[in-house]
Amino acid sequence: MSTKRTTHRTFLVIVGLAIIALIAVACATPPAPTPPPQIVKETVVVAGTPQIVEKVVTATPPPPPTSAPKVVYISGTQSLTGAYAEDSAAILAAFEDYAKYVNETKLLAPWRTEKFPADVKVEVLWRDDELKPEKALSIYDELKAKNMLVYRISGSPIALALMDKLNEDRVGATSMATGPYLLSPPKTIFTYYPIYTDDLAAIADWFKENWKETRKPRVAYLTADNAMGHSIEIPELRAYLEKIGYEFVGAQYVPLVPTSPPTTQLLWLKENKVDLALGVMINPGSQPTYKEMVRLDMGPNRGYKITFGTGTPSHLQVFLPAMGADLAEGYVVGGGFLGFDDPAPGMKFLNDLQTKYRPTKKVTHVMYVGGLLEAMIQTEALRLAMQTTPADKLKPVDVLENGFYKIKNLDTGGLSATPITYGPGKIEGVNKVRVDQIQKGKIVNVGLYPARGLYKHE
Repeated sequence: MSTKRTTHRTFLVIVGLAIIALIAVACATPPAPTPPPQIVKETVVVAGTPQIVEKVVTATPPPPPTSAPKVVYISGTQSLTGAYAEDSAAILAAFEDYAKYVNETKLLAPWRTEKFPADVKVEVLWRDDELKPEKALSIYDELKAKNMLVYRISGSPIALALMDKLNEDRVGATSMATGPYLLSPPKTIFTYYPIYTDDLAAIADWFKENWKETRKPRVAYLTADNAMGHSIEIPELRAYLEKIGYEFVGAQYVPLVPTSPPTTQLLWLKENKVDLALGVMINPGSQPTYKEMVRLDMGPNRGYKITFGTGTPSHLQVFLPAMGADLAEGYVVGGGFLGFDDPAPGMKFLNDLQTKYRPTKKVTHVMYVGGLLEAMIQTEALRLAMQTTPADKLKPVDVLENGFYKIKNLDTGGLSATPITYGPGKIEGVNKVRVDQIQKGKIVNVGLYPARGLYKHE
């Protein structure tokens, strides 16, 4: 009796397993059907006589569907409206060209061996903040909702509006603005050229190094009347100037974009016997200021001997062609970039990008260099972060901690004063400042000086 029950149970188990197997086969995704052969009629000529023949043609099965690449975004806000429009347009062009290069080659630069993930696509996502803090805040919320993992700052007003929010959200951002406020204390906005106070300290180092008189040189600020220009007025910079042997006189301010020549401010410098004027301006401010200085016979080689030096973004590559050799003679910039004709590998790469992607509409504004640096830094942060977290799982904090903070000696082909290095609490990418002067119609590098780390501590 027990033997019969056991046999019956075994039979039922076998039948059940067979049914399960049949159901699994029936439910399995069937392979793509092979198209049936087709008979095609063709007319051929045999011994001069047309004849119809039939041929059997086997159709090629369609290729299997491919999955769409994962997408990561670079850029953030640009200021395509307002005083920084020209700078921002050049930066955006560089972002677009670099993204195309990475997507096509999966390389990060011609001199690098690392590869960007093959299944990930880089796209440029941006909005025009019009240099308005309130608009920048709403754009940030919009792009954050679109899974923007990195960000960028287009000017000092935008940095001041967003820096706490970026830090709270643990979002790493590159910045076109480099005021000392970024270090008070360091948060999550990263720089790729020296802060303004270090730019001016380097100019002061160079000027003092070449000072021939026995008296102390007299220094004053001649700077833009906005957040960027006022950011240099910190105790640390003044203390450094006095420490290395300057007599500090005071400060004068020029509108970011003057509507009339700043004659009064320049005459104040002359009346106070100033030898070196330092400030931060953009070209729409520095050009009319220097023109008026020349008209008043002020300059390193003019009746009243004075040198005027500003920090980037008053780019000599924009200043010189706009002013001409005679008017521009003697003007100094600290923290600037290479010229388009420089033989550095980074500049060759830059020119090759433009030849390929915009052969008839090349960008001649030097902030294309800045844009390329920002794009390289953001993309490198994403690449490093993807080594520990898949692209579709990334969060901004992953890119900050496993991306930006892991960037060490990033070789930019000479586009930055030194290779780029970041880390927790270390948001300044370079530790040296390039100083250039216009001499006889050419931009001449007069030295590379240490970044003194002069910023407001809180």
